[in-house]
Amino acid sequence: MIALTRLDGKELVVNCDQILFVESTPDTVLTLTTGDHVMVRESVEDVVARTVAFRRRIWGVGDGQG
Repeated sequence: MIALTRLDGKELVVNCDQILFVESTPDTVLTLTTGDHVMVRESVEDVVARTVAFRRRIWGVGDGQG
C-alpha cells in the first residue's frame, strides 16, 4: 500500500497491486484493476518510486537481509 494525495489535498492509501497503469494527462491518473480512476498530486515517477520502495520493503530486497 502506498500513500498518495488527491488533488483536493486529502491523503489516500492505494493498494499498488490494484494499479493497472499510471498516466500523466497532465494530472497523474491511476487506473485500477476495478476500472476506477484516481487523480493524484504526485508525479508518475513518484508513484512508481513509492511502489518500488513498497515492494522492496515487502520482499526485503536491498535491506541487507536477503
